[in-house]
Amino acid sequence: MSKINLKREEVQNMIHPVILSGGSGSRLWPMSRAGYPKQFLALHGDDGTTMLQATAQRVQGDNFAAPLLVCNEEHRFIIAEQLRLANIEPSDIILEPIGRNTAPAVALAALRLSQSTPDALMLVMPSDHVILDETAFHQAVEKAAVAARQGALVTFGITPASPETGYGYIQRGDAWQSQEGNAEGVFSVSRFVEKPDLATAQQYLDSGDYAWNSGIFLFSAKTYLDVLAKYQPDMLTAATSALEGSQQDLIFCRVDADAFAASPSDSIDYAVMERTEQAAVVPVEMGWSDLGAWSALWEIEEHDNNGNVTRGDVLLDKTRNSYIYAEHAMVATTGVDDLIIIATDDAVLVADRNNAQDVKVLVEKLKSEGRAEHNLHTTVHRPWGCYRGIDLGERHQVKRITVNPGERLSLQMHYHRAEHWIVASGTALVTCGEKEFLLRENESTYIPMGETHRLENPGKVPLQLIEVQSGSYLGEDDIVRFEDGYGRTE
Repeated sequence: MSKINLKREEVQNMIHPVILSGGSGSRLWPMSRAGYPKQFLALHGDDGTTMLQATAQRVQGDNFAAPLLVCNEEHRFIIAEQLRLANIEPSDIILEPIGRNTAPAVALAALRLSQSTPDALMLVMPSDHVILDETAFHQAVEKAAVAARQGALVTFGITPASPETGYGYIQRGDAWQSQEGNAEGVFSVSRFVEKPDLATAQQYLDSGDYAWNSGIFLFSAKTYLDVLAKYQPDMLTAATSALEGSQQDLIFCRVDADAFAASPSDSIDYAVMERTEQAAVVPVEMGWSDLGAWSALWEIEEHDNNGNVTRGDVLLDKTRNSYIYAEHAMVATTGVDDLIIIATDDAVLVADRNNAQDVKVLVEKLKSEGRAEHNLHTTVHRPWGCYRGIDLGERHQVKRITVNPGERLSLQMHYHRAEHWIVASGTALVTCGEKEFLLRENESTYIPMGETHRLENPGKVPLQLIEVQSGSYLGEDDIVRFEDGYGRTE
């Protein structure tokens, strides 16, 4: 079925995926960092699909509308590029100027959808979850949709496989019923409970009445906005004002920053689900994981005969029940058990697998000490491509720059540094002052300090270029932009 020129009733029956991409994934450091968090990484599987792409691909088909994304504005170009590579065209990408948790973010999406389809069914999903059994997921969505059309706010409860203390729980009540009827496989919510201790979690498991709280929801835009107006009117007012003051920025919807900042910060669970009598739950076994820590990846991946999971160039001896990730250099181990070892090109994490949640404490220490490793990788992504730091000295810096076909950097200048460019592969179109010329493989040029310049890739293959900077200050904030095709300000 084409999604163009659909009849009104067909649009109303479709499910509108709403993908939330605002987290930082600090427990998966050093692979996941604030500037490039876990949803943009290919952590699970061998086909290179990122978690964001897998989430969007999971909701493709005739029953689903194009996805709407709500994201941190700093990640907007990463999201757009990853969706483009997955051949997925979103209906909208709404930019959050500041984090206000999930309830206000979903309010923006509900308001946006209600402009054209007030009764639109919203399937709200984090962008960084793993679901191994997609058939079970789709079946659960079909069940939830019946109750959602009857006014329920449905969450998906994961049938627990163990007494997990890292998840919140949902206690199941009676079968869901409304004035319009019932919905098979859907139950009312008796209560939500916080992350329990081990003994309490075991009681929940033994009772059979509890499920893990997945953080995935399905409800109509109208129902959510009505309940929000009842329990969180200030939040709804702020979201409404933010969207009314929005501006279109390329393919992005940029909401009013001041209005959105006035919103209370709260999750869907606290703001709505724990208060309303319309909460319902669909219990489901679908191979779900929120990948909240490296230990979660160890649990879902295939193990060797000694219980190990490895990725990259790893050499093992007398090693058991460990997760080892080698991004670049080889990692070798001997005589160790129950470890998490993550080696990137600028950081190495070694942790007890049973204390993997504590990685977040290390990230907080990095922040407090003013170190950059919590925020950016050595490879930094930009809307035109990416660059990777190779060497940094007192008055020099070396980068490897990749410019995607047809893309170009801003027209800019630097007050404190000069630059040498050497083309490693591809073709570069260079603007330097009043001159414009081509550089091909093994050719180079010099950009004097204070000179207006631009780099562009006019070819059909990526441009690979080595940049050598020299000067008294080499920070990324020494950029004066005169013209930019990506809407970035100075």
